[in-house]
Amino acid sequence: MTPLAVATDEHLAQISNYLVYSSMAVYMLAFFAHIAEWIFGSRSKVGRTAAALTASKAAGAAGTAGTAGAPAVQVRGKGGTAVLDRPKVVTRSAAGSRDVPDGPGAAGGTEQGDLYGRIAISLTALAFIIEAAGVVARAMSVQRAPWGNMYEFSLTFSTVAVGAYLALLALKKNVRWLGLILVTTVLLDLGIAVTWLYTDSDQLVPALHSYWLWIHVSTAIFCGAVFYIGAAGAVLYLFRDSYEARLAEGRTPGRFAASVMERLPSAASLDKFSYRINAAVFPLWTFTIVAGAIWAGDAWGRYWGWDPKEVWSFVTWVAYACYLHARATAGWKGRKAAYLALFAFACWIWNYYGVNILLNGKHSYAGI
Repeated sequence: MTPLAVATDEHLAQISNYLVYSSMAVYMLAFFAHIAEWIFGSRSKVGRTAAALTASKAAGAAGTAGTAGAPAVQVRGKGGTAVLDRPKVVTRSAAGSRDVPDGPGAAGGTEQGDLYGRIAISLTALAFIIEAAGVVARAMSVQRAPWGNMYEFSLTFSTVAVGAYLALLALKKNVRWLGLILVTTVLLDLGIAVTWLYTDSDQLVPALHSYWLWIHVSTAIFCGAVFYIGAAGAVLYLFRDSYEARLAEGRTPGRFAASVMERLPSAASLDKFSYRINAAVFPLWTFTIVAGAIWAGDAWGRYWGWDPKEVWSFVTWVAYACYLHARATAGWKGRKAAYLALFAFACWIWNYYGVNILLNGKHSYAGI
């Protein structure tokens, strides 16, 4: 390469670094905006009342035995604003399972909470654009796909995760409750990337010079990002399910737990969300493994060699296959299936961090 080309590549690498740090700053602002959304949403009484009344009306129409009636709602005059007292939470039972309405969301139905939520989403979208530009600048600086080491993989992973979240919002899906968790983990991912995983722009090892890099690694990144969203849904499902179980048993949860949990979707909705996300991306993960085997045949003359990365990719595939099978079996719905989903995602995380850093093999391209 000519000195001018080298200087240009170094300049693009610096721009990429600047954009990544800038996106982290904007993500931090989005984090605080999400915090504000949850704080102001906790003051909502309207959202809780609406959810409880909806549950009571639906239960009354269905004629379900043992269902609590509509709670009394008192309205107090406070200037020109009607203030609704907090009602009792209504839980409807059907065929031995809890049937409760979704919560009003992080904003709790309050205008101020909703305003901060919209600000948080706008900041998240801005940070996503900045980070995506940083990934593109990194690719231009090395003139290849920006997935040659763990630093580049981590940047793209967080970008795709946020992009998937924003796409679900654009499709009018009820996922705004995921924003705070997503932004927090993205900041953690980027912090680890720039602190411990950073690698200067460089060319690939010979084995990676293939068009399969674009196919195999891009699908692996996308699958991991979507699996992460499914895992987040499974974690929240476990918390919400415990909360609903306490209510069904007549116990009173703590004030903080009640304030947070009652604004989330119901356990049934979170369970369905996690299942659908994981089921939708599982075929692509299957393709990722097959594409990797084909690439291995071209690069190393064998399709499968029990390399640590290959083994743990297959273990992850088996874990998700078991989860999907268990989730489709009546006896394994709910908490057992959620634990299995989290185990499967833990296998994916280990395959990324543990295998790349701690184990040696033909896939040792961590770059750190």
